[in-house]
Amino acid sequence: MEVKIIESNKKNYLDLLLLADEQEDMIDKYLERGVLFALYDGDLKSICVVTDEGGGNFEIQSMATYEQHQRKGYGSYLIDYVCGHFKGEGRTMYVGTGDSPMTVPFYKNSGFVFTVTGYGHGVGMSQYGANLMARDGMDYTEILTWYYTGVEIRRDWNTQEK
Repeated sequence: MEVKIIESNKKNYLDLLLLADEQEDMIDKYLERGVLFALYDGDLKSICVVTDEGGGNFEIQSMATYEQHQRKGYGSYLIDYVCGHFKGEGRTMYVGTGDSPMTVPFYKNSGFVFTVTGYGHGVGMSQYGANLMARDGMDYTEILTWYYTGVEIRRDWNTQEK
């Protein structure tokens, strides 16, 4: 395996970047100021974009592996490489990600600790996490029962619409 730092033509990796962040205008906000790492094992498998947030703090803005290569260790290898690359330059590596059922366990298994700040809407469901789950093929009943355990989702035929 080989990791390359991509310094130019970063938009050439847009197809993979869009797997992690579905809005190109959001990618544009961090791509040019970030360091783009590309993992090759024969061909391209994964990418990761890290930004310097100042004060010795870095943030993983995007991390994606082509679907056919997921769960084969490429993402973990790239995370280890990226963290090792920045270890001497800073003190903290943050992850800017939604809290989907796939991303949280991945980062926890990679040694990240999760803390939550802010108040949100106080409802108990992450709109970003729910959006990622929907992108991964979950329907609304699966998403709602993930966030709200013990609930029953049903149509009440006795309710009249007003």
